[in-house]
Amino acid sequence: MKKYNVAVVGVGAVGVEMLRVLHNRKFPCGTLKVMARRPRTIVVDGRSYDVVETTAQAFDGIDIALFAGTEGEKGAAVTFGKEAVSRGAVVIDNGADYRMDPRVPLVIPEVNGDALKNHQGIIANPNCTTAVLLMPLGPLHRAFRVKRVVVSTYQAVSGAGGKAMDDLRSQAASFLKGEKVIDFGSFPDQIAFNVLANNWKIDDQGVSNEELKVVKETHKILGDDRIAVSVTTVRVPTLVGHGESVYIETEKDVTPQAAMEVLRRAPGVCVVEADPQDGIAHCPTPLMSAGKEATFVGRVRADLFSSKALLFWVVGDNLWKGAALNAVQIAEMLIEKDWLKSTK
Repeated sequence: MKKYNVAVVGVGAVGVEMLRVLHNRKFPCGTLKVMARRPRTIVVDGRSYDVVETTAQAFDGIDIALFAGTEGEKGAAVTFGKEAVSRGAVVIDNGADYRMDPRVPLVIPEVNGDALKNHQGIIANPNCTTAVLLMPLGPLHRAFRVKRVVVSTYQAVSGAGGKAMDDLRSQAASFLKGEKVIDFGSFPDQIAFNVLANNWKIDDQGVSNEELKVVKETHKILGDDRIAVSVTTVRVPTLVGHGESVYIETEKDVTPQAAMEVLRRAPGVCVVEADPQDGIAHCPTPLMSAGKEATFVGRVRADLFSSKALLFWVVGDNLWKGAALNAVQIAEMLIEKDWLKSTK
């Protein structure tokens, strides 16, 4: 099997998971170069990685560059992405900077993988919330034509980075000791034993930048800006795994049975159903999704007032399918389809 020289840029929460996913999926790496702002050595699952400083020259000889940037704009891909492409690499960026650039494909391989064949060297990963949503929404849209989506999110703190995970742990420890939480860290208020609907920048219309990302990215990935998408994003005190409560209205009649049949066939989706033996409504949870490649869907049910509406609950690992795994799957599809080099 042909080997490819890979760079992982960034060693925060997402960068570490990229290293883990590359190893777990036995990606055909020739050399694996890990870059960050400063040189050091890190250990992931007992494997040691020498981290080098990110420079333009460090991308010489690299075939695929995975930029682990989180949600902060003006990330490393803005500084080094085009330089990496000029030196022969294909850039797959997890940050937000290139997602809405019309020249850059925004891709979930199971949903719109064909968009990769038109890349010009830079490919964007969607927001983690969008990725979890569209894993079931994409196939349902193809089958029933979705007209409207209303989604409320229950987002893990890891979506805000590794420091946010540490903040939750320290706040929880203080709270359980009976101490008042004074230092909110990465959050605008206490996150331990609390939920926050204001964890993102909110504009003068009352809409958060996270909510707008889901709207715009859904339109771009599904190729249909007529879908009415309404989003409320909420941060909850879990470490890993985004949950989303989803309501859809469709052009065609839809039943839970028909929807679940579509979802059972959808790659990367796992339908969690009630056990008829015990009657318990088994339901996906963040803990169920952590460290898993699948996106889990449950509580698929009819709207009580419309034959063209449906409700469901979806959970996915925001660091995996919402970031690291999706990026590696993009790289794998580029290799499989022989689309690694730009067709432009």
